[in-house]
Amino acid sequence: MLNLDMAPSAPGRPTVLVIDDQPLNIRAVHQALAQNYEVLMATSGPAGIDACRQHQPDLILLDLVMPGMSGIDVAQRLKDDSLTSAIPIIFVTASTDNEEESACWEAGAVDFVTKPFNPMTLRRRVQVHLALKLQAEMLQRMAYLDGLTEIPNRRYFNERFAAEAARARREGGSLILMLADVDFFKRYNDHYGHQAGDACLRQVASAFQRALRRPLDFTARYGGEEFAVLAPGGGAAAAHNLAAALRREVHALALPHAASSAAAIVTVSVGVVCVDAWRDQDVDSLLREADVQLYRAKERGRDRACIGGVEEGA
Repeated sequence: MLNLDMAPSAPGRPTVLVIDDQPLNIRAVHQALAQNYEVLMATSGPAGIDACRQHQPDLILLDLVMPGMSGIDVAQRLKDDSLTSAIPIIFVTASTDNEEESACWEAGAVDFVTKPFNPMTLRRRVQVHLALKLQAEMLQRMAYLDGLTEIPNRRYFNERFAAEAARARREGGSLILMLADVDFFKRYNDHYGHQAGDACLRQVASAFQRALRRPLDFTARYGGEEFAVLAPGGGAAAAHNLAAALRREVHALALPHAASSAAAIVTVSVGVVCVDAWRDQDVDSLLREADVQLYRAKERGRDRACIGGVEEGA
């Protein structure tokens, strides 16, 4: 899955990781690519996997035959890991065996370079696949980002929620889910106009992002004036603190809302569900419960959060 918290490729030169047990081969690749790319090196399969997880290279050049862990095994491990599965792999091999070639494709290869390689051919293959990767990331980001607020959209939230729920289920972990509405947003639009309404939503989205402190916490525009927040690994105390931080950041915007019955400025109501140890819960039931808590917050005057039956007021 694409991580929307990171840019598709870091500014500057792309990074290529070479995994090969022969220093001579690594040196030849470095000489061919170092002028245009940052070249990282690993001399074994396990070291290559660790380097991929740590550095998130843009492309991998992987030797097919290595002692201990073969290139096929390395590729399969990388493709099974959500952190590294999207990194394109080019096999560098002297093999001409059809079965080995088929195994490489099945393990997730995007291309082959034959040893001994032509440096120009290597550079061209690397250039082509880096361009394809960048294009694919840009298209995916466009599909997963909300065009108005430039934060993740509902489609991405649903996929991320399902993934985090599956992990919590496997590990018996905790999870915080929040649904939040901008209070009396229809009145805001009617009073100030739709352009001001759009600007308001953008500022609320930015306020929510500022309220998030942990790397895995994220927020998405769920639809209209509604936002969703997901905080894996957080308990009840973290839920209270995060709900308060969301409301505090929105208050700090100090956006006038003359048509609101809750306050003189723009505020939000928040419905929260906190799962301390995931057992038999399912995603749909948690969304329904968060919506119930959001409705309770609105019923009780808005500009507040309701957390599993415990209210945190203004």
